[in-house]
Amino acid sequence: MNGPMKAAWGLTVFVIVAGVVLWAVTGQAIFAVFIVLGVLTAIGAWFTTRSATTGRSTTSGPIDHPEEKP
Repeated sequence: MNGPMKAAWGLTVFVIVAGVVLWAVTGQAIFAVFIVLGVLTAIGAWFTTRSATTGRSTTSGPIDHPEEKP
């Protein structure tokens, strides 16, 4: 995991925790938006991490194009 991904996960955790704490302290449900946005950011970071680490294609070799053969 690289530096920007660590920062993204750290920001995600901070936003979720801030939303939970502020909602509990103030009782205002508007802070649920923090939780929802934090969870959506976590889902996006998770999918970004998953797609970036695979790196392999599903083909085993060069693709044959019949129209390119002499």
